Amino acid sequence: MAARAWVRLPSGKRLDLLNPTPFDWEDEDLALGLARTYRWGGHSAWPLPLSVAQHSLFVLQLRRRRFPEAKDVRADLRELLHDADEGLLGFDSISPLKPFLGEAYHDLVVRLQSAIDVRYGLSAWTAKEKRLHKEDDRIAAATEAVRVVGWTEDEVHRVLRIPYDPLAQDPLQPVYGDAAFAPWPPQLAAERFLAELRALTEAAALPGVKNKLEKSIV
Repeated sequence: MAARAWVRLPSGKRLDLLNPTPFDWEDEDLALGLARTYRWGGHSAWPLPLSVAQHSLFVLQLRRRRFPEAKDVRADLRELLHDADEGLLGFDSISPLKPFLGEAYHDLVVRLQSAIDVRYGLSAWTAKEKRLHKEDDRIAAATEAVRVVGWTEDEVHRVLRIPYDPLAQDPLQPVYGDAAFAPWPPQLAAERFLAELRALTEAAALPGVKNKLEKSIV
């Protein structure tokens, strides 16, 4: 008998981690998975750890701040889903560990991301888009390290080698009104991520998953 490589999701669907398809999860599964997957190894100076769902919304707000006049909902959607594979896998590796996980783990992430790209109609980053995304992602990391985990600003540069300063103001606070930089409870993070995901997919007028999958095969 072949080893089981699928997981049962809250919706009841089965996600085959080794051979995922765009049909294997509901948006609610993804939102909850990201809300229950934690950054920084789950370590936090707050009562709660920081979820990947909240981080994803943080980075989305940085993009919107960078391009305040832009109305590119598909680019926003790609930004929101930049770590979506972690929500399906239920694992966010700390950066120093990733080189030791090997090619098999890398291939697994690529397969998951490919299914995500098809489901949500995500296009590949251009070189400029990727550079700006990585900058925002690193700014978010620097901010999280200091405001959430408890690293010093000097350690962000010297130990973590992030060449950006942490933000003094939380870009999520004007949107949601919580205490600055406070990690959200998982259910709240899931609800907020799901609301943003639904708003963007509706605004992008995405076709059904079946249609997108058929077009990707043709």
